[in-house]
Amino acid sequence: MKIVVIGGTGLIGTKLVNKLRQSGHEVVAASPSSGVNTITGEGLAEALVGAQIVVDLANSPSFEDKAVLEFFETSGRNLLAAEAASGVGHHVALSVVGSDRLPDSGYLRAKMAQENLIKASKIPYTIVRSTQFFEFLGGIAQSGTVGQTVRLSPALVQPIASDDVVAAMADVTVAAPVNGTVEIAGPERVSLAELVQRFLSANQDPRKVVADVHARYFGAELNDQSLTPGDNPRIGSTNFEAWLSRSKPQKSASQAG
Repeated sequence: MKIVVIGGTGLIGTKLVNKLRQSGHEVVAASPSSGVNTITGEGLAEALVGAQIVVDLANSPSFEDKAVLEFFETSGRNLLAAEAASGVGHHVALSVVGSDRLPDSGYLRAKMAQENLIKASKIPYTIVRSTQFFEFLGGIAQSGTVGQTVRLSPALVQPIASDDVVAAMADVTVAAPVNGTVEIAGPERVSLAELVQRFLSANQDPRKVVADVHARYFGAELNDQSLTPGDNPRIGSTNFEAWLSRSKPQKSASQAG
C-alpha cells in the first residue's frame, strides 16, 4: 500500500514513516526538503500518484494568528484538492485535543479550520486529536517565561509520549476511515504548572513555575476540561517518569501540540 506522509521529516513524521515501512508499506516522506510543498503545491501531484492513503502532519512555521491560519487553510486546500484528483481513499490528519474548546487560541482556531476543510471534502477521513507531547514541555515552559519565572495555568492536562502518538497514528492509518475524530492521550492527568516544574527540575533548570489561573496557554485561559480528552480516548502506555528516564528532553522545543 502506498502511503504519503506530509511532514514526514518532523518529530512524528520520521518515526511514523519508519514504522509504516517496517510493516511493509511503500511510504513517501513528503516535505519541502524533499520537493513537496503543500503551500505552493510544488511536487504534490507527483508525490500522490498511486497513493491510497495520505497522512497530514504538516505544521506551521509561525504561531502568529494570521500566519498560522493562512498556513493550515492554504495547505489543507491544496492537499485535499490534490488527493481528490489522485483518487486517494483515506485522509488522516493529526490535530489537537481541545481545538474546538479554545477559540481564543489562534493556533487552535487554525487547527479547527483545517479540520473543517477535511470534513467538507468528499475524501474519507480520520482526524486524530492528540494531547500535548512530552517532547514539547520545553516550549510550553518557554512560552510562559519572564526572567526566571514561568507563569502557567494549573489546569489539568494529559500529555502523551511521541512514540505513543506514532503507534496510534500507524494503527489509524492502515485501518478503515472512521469519518470522524479519534482522541489520544497519555495515562496521567496532572496540573500543567506542576508537570512543567517537574520537567524543569529534572533538567536542573533553575526557573520556578508559578501557578496562575489567568496565565494564557498560546492565547487562551484554561480549565480542567480545556486540554483533556473526552470519553473513551486511546491511552498511551508511557507515563512522564518513564518518558523522562529514556529521553533527553528538548528544552528548545517551541511547539505546543
